[in-house]
Amino acid sequence: MVEAVILSLMQKLNKYQEERTGKANQFEIGEMERVIKEVREIVDIVRDKEFGEGRRVRYLVSDLIHMAHYALNLYKHRRAHVIEYSYNWIGEIKMRMLKLGADGAETESNSENVDEDHVVVGLDKHIEMVLRAMIFHKIKYRSWVVIKGMSGIGKTTLAREIYNHADVINRFKYRAWVCVSNVLTLREIFIKLLMQVVVDGENLHTSSSLEEMDNQTLLYMLHQHLQGLPCLIVLDDLPKHIPLEPLWEALQQQEYHRSRLVVTSHMTHQFIKTERHDVHKMEPLDPIMSWQLFYKTINSENKLRSEQEFPKELEYQGKLMLRKCGGLPLAIKEVANQLAQKKASTGTEWEHLLESVDFGSTLELLEPFYQKLDPKLLPRFMYLALFKENTTLRANKLLQIWEVVGEASYGNADDLVDESVIDEVNDKSTRYLMNPVLHRLSIKKAEEGIGFEILGSTRLNGNPRHRVIICSRDNFSYSTNQDKYLVSLFFHGGGYFNASPSYWKGFENLEVLDFEDFGLKALPETIGILMELRYLGLRNNYINELPKSVGFLEKLEVLDIAQNFVVQVPDIVWEMDSLRHVYMSDVISEKPFTMDVLQRLKTLTSVSFDDLIYDELLGLKKSTSLEKLGVQDLDGKTHVSKLFGLLSNLKSIKHLILTGYCFRCMPCLDELATLHSVRTLKLDGRLDRLPNSFPYLMNSLTLANSCLDEDPMPLLGKLPQLHKLILRNAYTGQQMGIREFGFDDLKVLCIENLLKLTNLQIGKGALQLLRKLEIRNCPCLDTLPKEVRSLYSLEELKMVTTKAISTKIRNSRSVSKIRFVNINP
Repeated sequence: MVEAVILSLMQKLNKYQEERTGKANQFEIGEMERVIKEVREIVDIVRDKEFGEGRRVRYLVSDLIHMAHYALNLYKHRRAHVIEYSYNWIGEIKMRMLKLGADGAETESNSENVDEDHVVVGLDKHIEMVLRAMIFHKIKYRSWVVIKGMSGIGKTTLAREIYNHADVINRFKYRAWVCVSNVLTLREIFIKLLMQVVVDGENLHTSSSLEEMDNQTLLYMLHQHLQGLPCLIVLDDLPKHIPLEPLWEALQQQEYHRSRLVVTSHMTHQFIKTERHDVHKMEPLDPIMSWQLFYKTINSENKLRSEQEFPKELEYQGKLMLRKCGGLPLAIKEVANQLAQKKASTGTEWEHLLESVDFGSTLELLEPFYQKLDPKLLPRFMYLALFKENTTLRANKLLQIWEVVGEASYGNADDLVDESVIDEVNDKSTRYLMNPVLHRLSIKKAEEGIGFEILGSTRLNGNPRHRVIICSRDNFSYSTNQDKYLVSLFFHGGGYFNASPSYWKGFENLEVLDFEDFGLKALPETIGILMELRYLGLRNNYINELPKSVGFLEKLEVLDIAQNFVVQVPDIVWEMDSLRHVYMSDVISEKPFTMDVLQRLKTLTSVSFDDLIYDELLGLKKSTSLEKLGVQDLDGKTHVSKLFGLLSNLKSIKHLILTGYCFRCMPCLDELATLHSVRTLKLDGRLDRLPNSFPYLMNSLTLANSCLDEDPMPLLGKLPQLHKLILRNAYTGQQMGIREFGFDDLKVLCIENLLKLTNLQIGKGALQLLRKLEIRNCPCLDTLPKEVRSLYSLEELKMVTTKAISTKIRNSRSVSKIRFVNINP
């Protein structure tokens, strides 16, 4: 029966595909052929498995038919670009059928992710922000709230608090909660929703009667019941590929602006990316809230007698221990429950119990999170073990190391952000941070999966391929064997390095060597024997000279010597045609820097202006691959006409940083407009005045330490393509005014360290597309313009100011209509 139903579906798909041949374009035909191919493979699986008529099989077949017809409907209406959603779910159905037994059995998750301890702290601000977005802002196309974050961070707990909130109960006629897991089908979701929103006493909607209906009928009935009635639907723990389109479209058919959909997930759903919605990102608890959660959990009801409760005098030791939990509620509660059980069973003194905490049990709780990650991202997750715990990860470094080890072919760092593995530290998506608990999980998985070891802490049965060496201030221990298999070697610690010159002879296959933040004072001459080295990271050390042997690294692609004060660089380095990315701050060499042999260079930061224009830079004109350039030491004596003449020939350059010399004013930069390919521009240094014009396609501008006497906003407000503007110590005046209809395309405005600014004015019709306003350390700005209330696109306001000003602005009407308000003293 199962095979017959699917074969009938196949015939319909093939028939329509034949009718469309010659009428549709090749892309549309190709997309539909992918769907048909997946369905054909499911037929083969059904034949091999000889399925019975189990409930799970019926559900999967029902989903298959529904999604195939949905894809066909999209195809008919020439919406082939979104058939991807249907294709992914059909592929998911195929994978599930492969896992089914002959009787159709499949393990189901009965977990509703409910917090059994009912110990909740630190959610008041989150509840307020979600309720503001969900109830107070009645915008028709903003009916979603997505609560996102890593596993164990409190997404479900927050959703449950919202679900049971008095204002929500009063606002919504019906409420429905479905815990979505990887074994749930669309059909089950529809049935679960109907069972919760039906009117009491209607016999039609019993569970058995609903079992007999197809997906489309279930969706129609759901629409009928919700028509005109406000409803809150929570989909908890939503997987990436489960298709929301059919449910979304059914709900849109009624007056959906009166209803709300709340989704919790650690991953960014494909459909969510295409629809406008509010995203509420969960963040780890701060140390104060972490301690409160720990203290409440360990002393909660029915765990310990009053005489056994955790003593407050051990608060300091307890907070030190909790640092390893990284503010993750799941880890904090696990540690508290573990200690409470040991105390109740052994009666051991608390001081000794704190020393015996097993943080490994938390990693077992995060195993489901790891299993749900996109398989293509698992190697990248493991390679995060190479970095220090709680360190800031630079996007360019991540990508370059992944490229060296062969993991650069799939996406970028944003893919890990989508899966809540790492979080963005800034809005430019250039720096990221990983929770320490998740970092320990990456170490565990890297030991199992990529041959990783931390010397002295972990052991491998085979030969390691990736190693971290942690050095104390007075000790450096290292192995003398198993080095020839190493691909990457990272040094963490205090900078004490006394290895003999012969130490490097064993690393014949080493491709990545990283000493960043290590405190290294000198690089040995024998470094030149690492003939396979492709990445050399020496950022933020005390190195004052590179050995000449660095020039013998014929495969070196990335050289990072930034933040080392002044580094003497041998001339041979500038003859290395393998280099792609060079990061540096202050560099000196015997002869000026030339680039005639660096035609494939993509990144160069930061080269001195005097060195850059040496010999008319004939070589620079050939450097057609250069995408990012930083030029420093610009002052009034700089011949900028030569500089801009040369830069205008670089058709690939997109990112440009110009830095002034000490406290001198930078030269006139009116010729910036000749750099047509520049998209992001940063000017760091004093300016007498702004340039008359900027690159036409520039969409991001940062002015740092400009100390302008004249208000920059009238000129900047005319830039046609500007999406992001950062002003950091850029203006010394008291009044700043944005003229009428100015900044008509600006999305993000950041104002920082304008110490004298007392009044910000916004003209009529200005900033109409602004989504985020950030104001930091402007101590004289104690009010916001009343026009802020008219910025209907403004979604987020961040302020760091004094306690008095933060209280005043919070209580003002100017922020009442902004969805996400975060004002901190």
